[in-house]
Amino acid sequence: MLRALFLILFLCTKIYGQNSGRNTIAIQVDSLIEESKKSNYSQEERIAISLQSVEIAKTSKIDSLVLKANRNLSLKYFYAEDYDKYISVNQFNYKLAKKLKDTSALAVSAGNLASYYKFVKVYDSSFFYFSKSLKYYSTLKNYKEEAYSLMSIADLQYNEKDYTSSETNAIRAIKLLNDLPENEDNLDDLWILHNRIAGIFSELNQFDKSIQYHDKAIDIANKMNDGFLNRVFSIHNKAFVYKKIGDYDKAIELYSSLLPLRSKYHEEDPTFYALIMSNLGHTQLLNGNRNYSELSKAFHEAHDLAVQYDDDLIRIAVDIDLSKFYLEFEENDSAYIYAEEAYNISKKLYANNYTLEALMLLSKIKKGEEGKRYLYEYIKLSDSLINIERNVRNKFARIEYETDQLVAENEKISKENLYLLILSIGLLVTAILTYLFVSQRAKNRKLKLIQVQQKANEDIYNLMLVQQDKVDEARAKEKIRISKELHDGVLGGLFGVRLSLDSINFKEGKEAMMTRAKYISQLQTVEQDIRKISHELNTDFVAGSGFMDILTELIENQAEAYNLEHQFSYTDDISWDLVSNKTKINIYRIIQESMQNIYKHANAKTIKISISLEKHLICIDIIDDGKGFDTSKSRKGIGLKNMRSRVEDIEGEISFSSQPYNGTQVNVQIPYINQSA
Repeated sequence: MLRALFLILFLCTKIYGQNSGRNTIAIQVDSLIEESKKSNYSQEERIAISLQSVEIAKTSKIDSLVLKANRNLSLKYFYAEDYDKYISVNQFNYKLAKKLKDTSALAVSAGNLASYYKFVKVYDSSFFYFSKSLKYYSTLKNYKEEAYSLMSIADLQYNEKDYTSSETNAIRAIKLLNDLPENEDNLDDLWILHNRIAGIFSELNQFDKSIQYHDKAIDIANKMNDGFLNRVFSIHNKAFVYKKIGDYDKAIELYSSLLPLRSKYHEEDPTFYALIMSNLGHTQLLNGNRNYSELSKAFHEAHDLAVQYDDDLIRIAVDIDLSKFYLEFEENDSAYIYAEEAYNISKKLYANNYTLEALMLLSKIKKGEEGKRYLYEYIKLSDSLINIERNVRNKFARIEYETDQLVAENEKISKENLYLLILSIGLLVTAILTYLFVSQRAKNRKLKLIQVQQKANEDIYNLMLVQQDKVDEARAKEKIRISKELHDGVLGGLFGVRLSLDSINFKEGKEAMMTRAKYISQLQTVEQDIRKISHELNTDFVAGSGFMDILTELIENQAEAYNLEHQFSYTDDISWDLVSNKTKINIYRIIQESMQNIYKHANAKTIKISISLEKHLICIDIIDDGKGFDTSKSRKGIGLKNMRSRVEDIEGEISFSSQPYNGTQVNVQIPYINQSA
């Protein structure tokens, strides 16, 4: 115990050091639970660790964590066979699980309680908790555990001779197990259930059906990997049915077939051989075998085995057969010894069926008043057992009824709560719809105002473009006028001066020649400059090139505002002067709207915009590396609708190509006719 305490202190210190700043209580509890499962600790140490996990869980005041730790603790008590503490912890777990409405924990704790009460023979409590676990596992659709609960209830009902109910529940369990995988565990349960139904039919004297189900049980045992003992037990039980109906030859054949197999089942169930020997000997006796020494040897060998392995139940069965054997040979003193021994042991074990059989034998062995006393005791016990069985059956029925009634009341409360919840949800939905309606109207008014403002902005921008066109046109006319003036006026005059100066060149004298040459050279220079200026002024610039500057400024400004890396490329093949102002406005707005959508919804880092001319179509591609969206689902955003509307307004087409987390590509195609071509 001291080692366990030191171990707990070490574990807690270790956990605190490793998990500082985290949810330390839950981590400590989980770590201690895992530690308690390690095989290198003793049972005492595992319980000590589990108890520590419960104490730490309680400090959290989190019921689910306390329940988790307690469920682990209950297992440790079970393995240590400390059943008083095991039942106490499970009772606590059941109440806590009920408070938490944890169906899974309720099913487990109810099943544990039921199994315990069955073990200590408190059958009404066992039946109550198995009925609870049955309902919980049915709710969870855990068909394996649901079948086990039904099988356990069938056993309880069989023990109390409620054969009809026992058969019904056994059949229900078989149906559930037949739908589960055919593994060893499920086959073993099916074998138990078929054996149980065979026993029920035997008690009801429906022997053909009993044998039929024993055969089915044997078939199931043959399918099992480890079904040898199951098959042996079924053959033995089947032989007992033949013995019961008086087919002694068949019973002897079956019992005898099991004797050579002793070496195989002796290790697992050494007293089973004693039971076979006793049953075989009694069947032979009933079949007319009067070989005293042979039968006596078989019975006493069986008796010695039961005594050797301290198996009281087998000893009672052998004692009764020995008593019948001696009574048959009129050795009443020996018959009395074994009948009384069976009577005393069966009373100690509360094996009432054996007690009744022993009393009946004693009443036959003893004569006179002593024999009558045994017979009266037999009648009294028999009547008492009938009343007890009837009361237990009634109690089972009452428990089942009260449980069903409680479930019905809970369902009624649940329905009322459901109606209340539906009403509350209805009121909440109404309030939300009212709010959305009012809010939507306000948004619509705001949207209309924005649309009006956008229209006004577009009109202003359109006016500015028209004004810009007029300015550009006036500027071009002015350049042409100046070009003509320079060419026809200044250039013509200068040309005349050059010719005049050139004529002076015919005069004599070196100095005159030098002067003339100087002026002629200067005039030629001026002439060349004027020609250059005239040519530049008379060359018309690419009309509409300012629209690309406007788009460039838009893209740069929005990319900077939205923290986006951007690339903008465009072709010079498009003469924007031939494109209507309406189309240019819509292109401007489409790019602007697309960048806003990318900023609001895409979480992109990079955007690429390109404008090209393909087959008389202005193609605009806008690509981002954002999170994308599913294009097959309808999008209700205003931005996308506005973009579609604008493209349709200028007789274009727009498409979206996107996949979740793979970015988006917007492609716009607008008709373009180059009239200069």
